[in-house]
Amino acid sequence: MAPVRRRGITATALLTLLLTATACGPVADRQPGDLRVGYDSLDGDLAVWPPRGALAGDATVTAAVTGAVRDWRSPAEDRVHLPTSGILWSGEVDGAPLVLVAADVPGESASWLLQVTADGGRYAVTRAAEYTDPGYLVYSDVLPVHTVAGRRYLTSSRVERLLGPDGRALRNVDGLTEPVDVPACRAVGVTATLKATESLPRGRSADRLLDLGTGTTDPRYPLVRDESGSGKRALKGLDTCVLAGEEGPFGSIPRRIGDRDAPRSTPSSWPMSKLAVRTLGEVALGGGEPAELEQLSWETADGTMTAVVYRPSDGGPPVLSPADRSSPLQAYALPVPGQPLAVLSWRSTRDSSLSTPPETPRLVDRPGLVVVPMPARSETFSLASAEKTHYRSLGGR
Repeated sequence: MAPVRRRGITATALLTLLLTATACGPVADRQPGDLRVGYDSLDGDLAVWPPRGALAGDATVTAAVTGAVRDWRSPAEDRVHLPTSGILWSGEVDGAPLVLVAADVPGESASWLLQVTADGGRYAVTRAAEYTDPGYLVYSDVLPVHTVAGRRYLTSSRVERLLGPDGRALRNVDGLTEPVDVPACRAVGVTATLKATESLPRGRSADRLLDLGTGTTDPRYPLVRDESGSGKRALKGLDTCVLAGEEGPFGSIPRRIGDRDAPRSTPSSWPMSKLAVRTLGEVALGGGEPAELEQLSWETADGTMTAVVYRPSDGGPPVLSPADRSSPLQAYALPVPGQPLAVLSWRSTRDSSLSTPPETPRLVDRPGLVVVPMPARSETFSLASAEKTHYRSLGGR
């Protein structure tokens, strides 16, 4: 039996999700070693990912897709473990074959959604998005699919209805929705209604997700869980392509595999869930109008990350800091044009105090927040509390 691994953010809903024996391939002519068609998972008596698509019963296609997946390698050169992977959908879309595979890549403790297409009868992996939460991709109920006609979504059999960004119910064929108008660089919401099952006795009327936009590039996975709706509010007016850039909050902390950075892999700062924002205060520069300063926070596979957002009073584009791992003293480099800033934030208590380098002007100085001009060379800031002193450095390049 395949091992059960649960997504931490939806553990309660998945406690009774069972995996059946992997030998139960749904295609009679499937050869030993071929990918299973469908995924052998049950929620009570419900097959969560049954074989779907017009080509699901075509053993020749299954064999060709298996070969393509066997030849594929992740950015870290790991290969797919075929016995714990499966074909979720196999058919034709926009006049061409399309096969969607949930691929288990044990070396990275991650799952990948592979899109396999055919060119001249030869199948190959043409898109690959990494689901970074340890556990199987198939524990999700909505999966993003990029096609020529636009974004589509593949839904599990637990999904009763899926609402697109405009709140309209999306039509689907065998679980694959019609094209959806999703912008390239703006986050939009999609909401699933989940039917009552053994793991969800009351179902779920609003399983909220954020699509970070079609500009999200592989291997970054574009769907973020947004249970409370706070993520939609947090990303309002923000360019998700900038957020995802190498200097942006979501893309700025590279994945490390072993003792080296893995720049082709999904960044460690890539969001999975619990996006939220809170106001830190206002900053007035050079006698200008006060601008709003916010703190973003989100969950990743590597823990909680934060960043700051500077929203100019003149309505200009927001300025974003790189990500900072959650710590008692947060330190952000904020590249405001004409006056780069260093932002220090902490949870203020009676016993806490921040020390800055001598003669450093404090543009903002209030409990829990200090903003200073970015030092020309690296300088150390310290937060003293009753139990410990925390040190952070900013400045220089």
